[in-house]
Amino acid sequence: MPKVNRNGQAVVLNDEQLTELFVALEQPHRLLFQICYYTAARVGEAVQLHADDIVAGRIVYRASTTKTKKTRDVAIAPPLAAVLKTTDLPRSGYLFPGRFDGHMTTQAADKRLRQVCDYLGLEGVSTHSFRRSLLTKMHNQGHSLRTLQQITKHADIGNLAKYLDVGQQEADQALCSLWK
Repeated sequence: MPKVNRNGQAVVLNDEQLTELFVALEQPHRLLFQICYYTAARVGEAVQLHADDIVAGRIVYRASTTKTKKTRDVAIAPPLAAVLKTTDLPRSGYLFPGRFDGHMTTQAADKRLRQVCDYLGLEGVSTHSFRRSLLTKMHNQGHSLRTLQQITKHADIGNLAKYLDVGQQEADQALCSLWK
């Protein structure tokens, strides 16, 4: 069930939809959601990143900002590395400073995402769509749930499996592929 009025699961975006969104979003929201996508981050983790959380080709999510309260570090994928290289990032403090003090709020990020999705006609998209989209894409490419679990640090692999979008056609093809 797609997400409607904050109910249901966030839709999984395909490559074309992701590109369309990243083109339509302005900075700093574009970079924020690219980080969410390329590192499978929750938006609440990403808005709290500091300039010094980007270290030696990795992004470090501090324990104090993660849902699990455990530090998580993720390799910076080549497409994200290219974006970071060409983006004027703060040298200290938050990567996504707030309008008044502290960091950008998740509500501000969500509001801008919803505005752009409305403009583009994309339904069911939420800040969690980026996390679900990456994990589904990796799973479809053959990466194991254990590999995905290492990236997300889900304690329960069953909860991780709920993120993945598997359609009936894919299930039918997998079953029939055994007898080809």
